[in-house]
Amino acid sequence: MIIMGLGNPGGQYERTRHNTGAMALDYFAKEYKFPGFKASSKYESSISEGEIQGTKVVLAKPETFMNNSGKAANALCRYFKGDLVVLHDEIDLPLGQVRVSQGRGSAGHKGVESIMQELGTKDFTRIRIGIQPADGKPKNTEEFVLKNFSSAEIPLLETSLQTATEALLNLIEEEKKKPSVNLGL
Repeated sequence: MIIMGLGNPGGQYERTRHNTGAMALDYFAKEYKFPGFKASSKYESSISEGEIQGTKVVLAKPETFMNNSGKAANALCRYFKGDLVVLHDEIDLPLGQVRVSQGRGSAGHKGVESIMQELGTKDFTRIRIGIQPADGKPKNTEEFVLKNFSSAEIPLLETSLQTATEALLNLIEEEKKKPSVNLGL
């Protein structure tokens, strides 16, 4: 299984709303004691590899900017085998909510659009992590997603990261239940 946490590279973006996918991936990696992430130009990502319940798992944080996430997804999917799961921020969901979806459109998320375009499919799983503030969707979303979370929002963010981790574990358990196919090759 390949799990990508979307965000923008660089320290200035580390705690922004647009990096919620990368934050969730870091949370998951820490929870399940994955080795540190290592930059790989081959995959245009920082990656960490491990195993959970007998399933090989590759964690990847693209080193491309959000709008070019598809380049990293393409490189990863060409080399590693397994289902692709993408963690990302979702402006249409309130902060604190997490939704799992598969095979749906991008809903205007440029990172997801880039992945769909590069892979030529929307047939992958997404864990959408809400970032919408309590007072509703802001008018200028492009500016809003590049802002840090307020201290009052951190508890809801942490709840979301835990929920995303639980969703990932459920997906890994489902992967394990899939029958293996022997093609006799």
